[in-house]
Amino acid sequence: QVHLVESGGGLVQPGGSLRLSCLASGFTFSKYAMVWVRQAPGKGLEWVSDISTEGLNTYYLDSVKGRFTISRDNSKNTVYLQMNSLKAEDSAVYYCAKGVSGTYSPDYWGQGTQVTVSS
Repeated sequence: QVHLVESGGGLVQPGGSLRLSCLASGFTFSKYAMVWVRQAPGKGLEWVSDISTEGLNTYYLDSVKGRFTISRDNSKNTVYLQMNSLKAEDSAVYYCAKGVSGTYSPDYWGQGTQVTVSS
């Protein structure tokens, strides 16, 4: 059974940093692309970043480029999202998701972790 458990969210001041983690289980983690998606209050889902199976290919939403870094540790079945220089508009629930085999299209999601950027 696939499980994705996010952690690392919280309240941070503008300009601050957080590192989100997503611990995966129930599948062979190294064989699947992973995705971070966020949803702000009253808004739709927004694709933030994704990473290929070995971490060689990554993608970032334009508004987070240069501030966020996605990475993965296949030995720990964990994908990370390092978020620096946080802005109020980054406030959202952040979800990690597993890609369908050979794609980045999500098929399983975690429960989400809240990130609030506020002074």
